[in-house]
Amino acid sequence: MTTHLPTNPIQDSSVNPAHDIVDVQTTDCCIVGGGPAGAVLALLLARQGIPVMLLEAHKDFDRDFRGDTIHPSVMQIMEELGLSDRLLQLPHAKMRQINVKTPEDTFTLADFSHLKTDYPYITMLPQVKFLEFITQEAQKYPNFQLVMGANVQELIEEDGVIKGVRYRGGGGWHEIRAILTIGADGRHSRLRQMGGFESIETSPPMDILWFRLPRHPEETGGGMGRFAPGHIVAMLDRGDEWQIAYVIPKGGYQQLRASGLEELKKSVVEIVPELSDRVHNLQDWSQIAFLSVESSRVKRWYHSGLLLIGDAAHIMSPVGGVGINYAIQDAVVAANVLSKPLQNKHVELSDLAKVQRQRELPTRIIQAFQTFIQKRVFAPVLTSNRTFQPPAWLRWPILRDLPARLIALGVFPVHVKT
Repeated sequence: MTTHLPTNPIQDSSVNPAHDIVDVQTTDCCIVGGGPAGAVLALLLARQGIPVMLLEAHKDFDRDFRGDTIHPSVMQIMEELGLSDRLLQLPHAKMRQINVKTPEDTFTLADFSHLKTDYPYITMLPQVKFLEFITQEAQKYPNFQLVMGANVQELIEEDGVIKGVRYRGGGGWHEIRAILTIGADGRHSRLRQMGGFESIETSPPMDILWFRLPRHPEETGGGMGRFAPGHIVAMLDRGDEWQIAYVIPKGGYQQLRASGLEELKKSVVEIVPELSDRVHNLQDWSQIAFLSVESSRVKRWYHSGLLLIGDAAHIMSPVGGVGINYAIQDAVVAANVLSKPLQNKHVELSDLAKVQRQRELPTRIIQAFQTFIQKRVFAPVLTSNRTFQPPAWLRWPILRDLPARLIALGVFPVHVKT
């Protein structure tokens, strides 16, 4: 069942919702955030017969420039759920290689076609379609409930244990009482903030401007990057469009904005000359989304009765497009670990700690890989006039497939336990 509620702005913290509760509901697991981590976890728990309620603050799933790259590791998870064939019936593109072009050379950064997997490619599928697909599948189970427009604003804490949440929507305050509350509400997580979680942050040297331009049918699809002194552009195949990431030095957005849109278009054409016949489609800054690149993870992912997963627990850099995939792997591990405790109506702190133990090391490894790429590859290009030269090890057969494996399959395989 899906409940749609009108989205409300954050209210003044002085308001006491306990004096004006419209209704109180109970469930075994309350998941806050209808992104990939929350939606997949809700489906996995619903399949186990566990009552689960998924709260999403927006009225729909349609947000621009969200992670749309579904890697082979997640396609394998979809296969284990019996969903991969139907998922691939949705309109999508396949990225089999990531190629990089410099003024002097072209080389392959990652070739997924060499991988030993049934899905030797990255599936380029709009996240809105993926989320609609997953939640529609979850709605086949009577113990699943999706509430749209549920703006969570308070944790319910009793004797040091989180017992659920209060949210605004539908003209008033609502209360959800749960054995376990999951924070899967993304990089700007309110549950992370309200729970007082301490983060370890790094300082990525870049930010990104996202925009779209038409793609001609005869153009080679997939993904590609362009490196020029002081500039990096990444292009992702979205069928009849290119989704373009224009990478800038950290903190450089206001200066770029002050220079004007024409200067941005001129720079894009200098890096990717073949876009000269369509860059005129950029007519206003409203067509361009700014992403302040962050990378962090919380020291401890849980309190008694509360667990963070996905971007709420670890904000990923966009390098490699791994964020959605690590979020879904978090969800699978959480379901594997917590299904039996939830069926027994009792979740111990040690159960929540076990989820973090299984997922923290892969997260730290991939974040270290992203940091290496940002500092050793991106930063020198963005902050100097040097031409990028591919690392020599990319030409060594024994190491050539390492980036593809790390991006596509992750550090450790994650599988659905039945």
